[in-house]
Amino acid sequence: MQGIWPILYAYFDASDRLDRDAMRRQVEAALRCGAPGVAVLGLATEVNKLSFDEKRCVVEWAAADLRGAAPLALTLSGATVEEQIELARIGLEAQAGWFILQPPAGAKPAEAELAHFFGRVLARLAELAPQVPVGIQNAPEFLGVGLGPERLAALRREHANLKFLKGEAPAVVIERTVQRLGQGFPVLNGRGGLELIDNLRAGCAGMIVAPDCAWEQQRVAELLAAGRDNEAERLYAEILPGIVFVMQSLEALTVYGKRIAAWRSGFEVLLDRRCPLEPTPFGLKTARRFAEALGPLPGCAMTPVLREN
Repeated sequence: MQGIWPILYAYFDASDRLDRDAMRRQVEAALRCGAPGVAVLGLATEVNKLSFDEKRCVVEWAAADLRGAAPLALTLSGATVEEQIELARIGLEAQAGWFILQPPAGAKPAEAELAHFFGRVLARLAELAPQVPVGIQNAPEFLGVGLGPERLAALRREHANLKFLKGEAPAVVIERTVQRLGQGFPVLNGRGGLELIDNLRAGCAGMIVAPDCAWEQQRVAELLAAGRDNEAERLYAEILPGIVFVMQSLEALTVYGKRIAAWRSGFEVLLDRRCPLEPTPFGLKTARRFAEALGPLPGCAMTPVLREN
């Protein structure tokens, strides 16, 4: 698992149901942009606001829209081992190629307890689908709990299906994690693409980021890999203010980042589900400015009118 993977937003219609057309359009845009794969049911997907049936819909719809053209990575969330395994079964039916484990929903266990929880899920997945690589989402800044490099290394030794790490940490922390975990264990970061270039220089195999500027981040990574560092730095400098704007908080990401992605794909956000951050006229105007600076995604027409909803 490497490169810049977009993780889908959850879009809702005016009746507070998942918006089937919007979900399809963001997958189609990801494919046109040449994304190496698509991830679902992470923090950007507002997984904590979705019912189990809605999670099923997100997975099944994404698989249907991908049509095997790119792999699907599925974040396993749930309060218990059984809940995460039940979601894994849905992913297997949809031919998901990767699983990413989240800490148990609604709990903040100590590090040893969290490692034990992950170990139980990894063991069950090894029985259920030994061929599917599994990663752990280590995001203490956003989830309130996480594992240190030593615990991660121990889990890697004990579970052969643990193949990668999805981090959410500053580049200097990720660099130490990469060094501690060693060769052959890919580490990806997120945080919306903050410190993208430094993350890649620190040894990250890639990033999992929301779709609002995933295409441009993919181009930055390609330029850097080709040794065209100056061009990569210039392009990243252009998109960084927008990244900073939406990454002020998880709520800002799912209110304003979601709109930037929607406008670039040619549709509107119709409803925010149970979000404590109310979009303001100034915030919408700022988000629109960043969206217009980026322009429409390939094969899309920019949404022409900003609606303050």
